[in-house]
Amino acid sequence: MNSTSALNSLTPTAIPPEDEALRSDLRSFLRQATSAMSPEKRARSWSGFDANFSRRLGELGYLGLTFPKEYGGHGRSAFARYVVIEELLNFGAPVAAHWMADRQSGPLLLKYGTEAQKRKFLPGICRGETFFCIGMSEPNAGSDLASVRTRAVKDGNEWRLTGQKIWTTHGHRSHYMIALVRTSGTSTDRQKGLSQVIVDLSLPGITVRPITDLTGDAHFCEVFFDDVRLSADALIGEEGNGWDQVVTELSYERSGPERFYTSMVLFDEWLAYVRTEGGHTPQAVRLAGKIFSQLAPIRALSLAITQKLERHENSAVESALVKDLGTSVEQMIPLAIADDLYSCGPNQSPPAALLAALNYTTLASPSYSLRGGTRDILRGMIARGLGLR
Repeated sequence: MNSTSALNSLTPTAIPPEDEALRSDLRSFLRQATSAMSPEKRARSWSGFDANFSRRLGELGYLGLTFPKEYGGHGRSAFARYVVIEELLNFGAPVAAHWMADRQSGPLLLKYGTEAQKRKFLPGICRGETFFCIGMSEPNAGSDLASVRTRAVKDGNEWRLTGQKIWTTHGHRSHYMIALVRTSGTSTDRQKGLSQVIVDLSLPGITVRPITDLTGDAHFCEVFFDDVRLSADALIGEEGNGWDQVVTELSYERSGPERFYTSMVLFDEWLAYVRTEGGHTPQAVRLAGKIFSQLAPIRALSLAITQKLERHENSAVESALVKDLGTSVEQMIPLAIADDLYSCGPNQSPPAALLAALNYTTLASPSYSLRGGTRDILRGMIARGLGLR
C-alpha cells in the first residue's frame, strides 16, 4: 500500500435521512431514561453496566440494527447504528452490558460464524440478553496480540483451553468471551497458528477476577483458564485464521463515535456552565471552539469509514487513525477544562456536579489511549499502512 491509497478511498459522507430520523424518538427515550442520573454517573457511559437498560434498548429495536432480520436484527445500514451510538454516548447512557456484543462480537459471528452459531447467539444479542466480552490482551503481550500464549489444544471432539487474559472489560458480568488463542505453534510464530473460540464463562475451570482502577470502578478483569473443556463448535471461522479475523474485528472497535465521544458528557456539562454568567469568559469561548474544531474532522473521518464498512471494505489503517486522533482529543478535554475552571480566580464557583464529572473523567482518561490498542502500536500500524516504514 502506498502513502496515499489508504486514505484516497475515503470520501465525505452524510448520514442518510432515514437514519437521521431515528434521533427524535431515541432522544425522547434517553432523556427520560437518564434524567435521574448524575453527570458523574453519565460520564461513565460505555463502562456503565445496566442489564435492564440494555434489554429495554433491545425491546425498542435499537440493538442488532445491522444484523439480518432472520437472526433477530433489523437489516438496517451501519449509519443507523452510528446514529444510535452517538445519541447513547451524548446522553451518557449505561451501554456496557450489550456494548461488545452489539459492536463487534455479533458482526464477527455474522462474517465468520457457522449457521448454528449465528442462530444460537445473535437473537439474544439483539434482545439485549446475551453479553459478550473480548479476550485479546494477555500479561506480557498487551497490544502485541501476535504474541498471545493462551492455548486451545484439540482433544477428540473437544478443545482444552489453558492460559490467561487480562483487561477483559466486564468479564465478570458477561455470558461469553470471544478469545484469541494459539491452536498451533508457539508465540514466536507470531500471527501463524492463531484462532478464535467462543468461551462459555460458566464452564468449570474459569476464574474471573475484577481489577479496581483509579476511579474506584472494577470493570476490567483478569480471566484464568485451567484446562477448560470447549466443544468442537466453539471454533469461529477456520483454525489458524484468527489473526485475519481479529484484524477485521478491531476495525469495528476502533472507528466509531466511542473513540472520540468518551469525554462528551463532561464537555456538555462544562458548556452548560460556560453559557452562564459565572462561566462565560473569552478564554472558555476560545476553548469551546478549539474542541469543536478538532471533533468535527474526526467525526467526518469516522463517517467516511462507516461508509467503507457498509460496503464491506477493509478499513484497518483508517480505523486506527480515528482511534489515535480521537483518544488524543478525549484526553485533552478534561485537562483543558480543568485549566479553564481553575485559572479564573476565586470568584468562579463551578457546580459540584460538573467538578465531580471532571474528576472522574480526569482519572479515567489515561486508559483511553490504551484500550482498543495502545497509541504506539496504532501509530506503527498507520505508518506501515501509509508506506512510511
